[in-house]
Amino acid sequence: MVTVGIIILLIGMLVPVLGGIRASALSVQCLNNLRQLGSAIGSHRLSHKQLLPMTDFLPLVTEEGPEGGLPELLRSTLPADDPSWICPADFDPESLSTGTSYYYVPGLLRYTPQIQIPVAQALMPLILDGTLSPSQIERQRLALESRLVTNFYEAARDPRLFAVMSDTQDRHPIGDLNPRNGLFIDGGVGPLKDNEESDGTPFETDP
Repeated sequence: MVTVGIIILLIGMLVPVLGGIRASALSVQCLNNLRQLGSAIGSHRLSHKQLLPMTDFLPLVTEEGPEGGLPELLRSTLPADDPSWICPADFDPESLSTGTSYYYVPGLLRYTPQIQIPVAQALMPLILDGTLSPSQIERQRLALESRLVTNFYEAARDPRLFAVMSDTQDRHPIGDLNPRNGLFIDGGVGPLKDNEESDGTPFETDP
């Protein structure tokens, strides 16, 4: 009985430790995914005057599957079905239905007044002129949004201050914290501080 009790005690001590090791391993795999996605974004920037890709922050979920978003925009560099798009700790069917576990943060920033107001001001003369087709106007809009959002990131005092991509959910517990992993404009990756506890400044990032 004593031996059985000791075994049960040891198992009780090992389970949390093994759970922490597994969570850490999944987080490392997630960071590797983000590095891969960062390489794809970097390749796009090389052929687009160093501008960030401009698309929605998540693909649209349809009956035929996810459409649009960064996976579709970068499909020539990184296929939309590449495992890198999915965080290994993501088991949420709703999240997985989008085809990616990661937010593309510039796709959110593009809708802020700081971006949309100057874009509207720049496009209005072109729209009133009437010489450009709707598709040409759309290309101009995307180019302007891309330039302004890229400028926003490059103007930050610290390239690790704002994520370019991040987990859509909290999936990587570290002690009492549960930060989301992120990719930054300089290609580095690392966990973000909990948005409820900070202004989003990253910590413990690596090059």
